Amino acid sequence: MNPVVGLDVSRGESQVQAFFDKGRPYSKSFKVSHTNEALDSLLHFLKEVENESGMEPTIILESTGHYHAPIIQFLEEQNYLYIMVNPLLSYQVKKSSLRKVKTDAIDAFHLCELYYKEDLEPYKKRGIQLLNLRNLTRQHETITGLYVQAKLQFHAILDQVFPEYKGVFGDMYSKVSLNTLLEFNTSDSVLQAGECNLTVKIAGLCLTRSERWAQERAKKLIEAAQRNPFKSTLYQSHLISLEMYIQMLLQYQEHLAKLDAQIDALAGEIEEYKIIQSIPGIGEKIAATILSEIGEIERFNHPKKLVAFSGIDPSVHSSGKFTATINRITKRGSSRLRHALYMAVLCGIRGSRNKKLKEFYDRKREEGKPFKVAMIACTNKLIHWIYALLKRKETFLDLV
Repeated sequence: MNPVVGLDVSRGESQVQAFFDKGRPYSKSFKVSHTNEALDSLLHFLKEVENESGMEPTIILESTGHYHAPIIQFLEEQNYLYIMVNPLLSYQVKKSSLRKVKTDAIDAFHLCELYYKEDLEPYKKRGIQLLNLRNLTRQHETITGLYVQAKLQFHAILDQVFPEYKGVFGDMYSKVSLNTLLEFNTSDSVLQAGECNLTVKIAGLCLTRSERWAQERAKKLIEAAQRNPFKSTLYQSHLISLEMYIQMLLQYQEHLAKLDAQIDALAGEIEEYKIIQSIPGIGEKIAATILSEIGEIERFNHPKKLVAFSGIDPSVHSSGKFTATINRITKRGSSRLRHALYMAVLCGIRGSRNKKLKEFYDRKREEGKPFKVAMIACTNKLIHWIYALLKRKETFLDLV
């Protein structure tokens, strides 16, 4: 016998279906909650399947974001072998059924059938350090997206209240600039404060600059207020929104600074981080994202598998005597990894930071390849470099 237990995982509960062998389901499917008491009953069921079949069953389930986390932790504690299936693969199996039925019980049943149809490999557990690094980089990406949206909204409101303020500071989104605008958010408040008060305030916010610099900023702020065409009395609601967005921007900056420090500290302890960062054009954040998304390089026994995981492998369409010549990339892998690799290539060819990659890019362009095609070719080349470096434990200088 070759027993298997399929788990269709959802939020807070899972549907369980067991098979003794291909075409031999065992018992009816049932639901189990993700609680200690319910998981104990699942363990009892697994032992029952083992006693009846004479073999320890393999567990198969879909990757479902963070919902499967308690199940995975439970299976690892009980030392059960489990297989994590890509949802794209299980979806194709579900489509093969002639009857169009979608229930949790049917999904668990199809997972068991998939186990006997496909040659699936056991899930390779990832290290805690890389998992933590992946969580931190994904949080950083999420907060950065919110920060960018807040900056756009802030910019739109500032255009309606105090548009001349943009030229006062070199970086309008610096802490000094935002805190100054938070206290003097209208031209009236700036003119009432006067140059002396503004100079003292700015100097107190930026202790690393001279008083002369603070006085120059104060003069620019007064000149901006004198040119400002908007009257604050007509835009009270805008002023409230402006204050809210300034506070949001300052909070996002604080959160991002903490995440940056945590990412740098954690990534610095991983040997592979320095290997990836040795490639010209790959900075600290891009290196951390690439490493955290790839995980252990032992998960891939060929560079083409890593290419497919990143989603830049070309799609293939052929039927009879017809073979498509224009094939897009599949984009079925990790979108975060794909974006990080693209940015690494872009940074590498700009200013010829990575001369070897720039030569490869120029050669593709001379062959008549469009910009995007050449960039994807460079990304493919970069993935092969990363795979070789991580496998050999060498830096980029050793490779070239």
